[in-house]
Amino acid sequence: MKIRLASPITVDSIVDGPGLRAVLWTQGCIHNCKGCHNSKTHDLLSGFEVDTSTIFKEIEKLKLHRGVTLSGGEPFLQSEALAEVAKTCKDNDLDVWVYTGYTFEELTDKKNPSYFNNLNLLRNIDVLVDGRFIEAKRDISLKFRGSSNQRIIDVKKTLELKKICLHDEYMKEDLGIAK
Repeated sequence: MKIRLASPITVDSIVDGPGLRAVLWTQGCIHNCKGCHNSKTHDLLSGFEVDTSTIFKEIEKLKLHRGVTLSGGEPFLQSEALAEVAKTCKDNDLDVWVYTGYTFEELTDKKNPSYFNNLNLLRNIDVLVDGRFIEAKRDISLKFRGSSNQRIIDVKKTLELKKICLHDEYMKEDLGIAK
């Protein structure tokens, strides 16, 4: 299966989630958030295609890494291919974080045409940083997110309990949301 990336895999990131991480920068985003730090990834036709088998080989080489982060662009525009990538990460004992401009509720709305692919990806990730970047809510003191409306969600717990569960370890600020 093919996936469109904005750049080669970043193999040694320490800012895109906890610990040493590899990052896949997906190409294509329809949110166009004002002030986005990665606006070069918005064009749906830019970047380059790579076969997921090539990504699997890169993931299998990771030895000192805690996990893999899927970012972009908008990863959920390619949820079918990324579900395979996330499963390979899990098979290699790597945690998976995903940054998305969608909310968890938007991704899991049964009316969403990508509902099944989204759910398949969600089942293979650990943490979802959701919500569009809102420049007026930008806060550089926040851990692992750019604006205060974004949530760091414990996906496994959320799917199990069928309610949004914020990740307590990373989500210390009060967003006015019941934890």
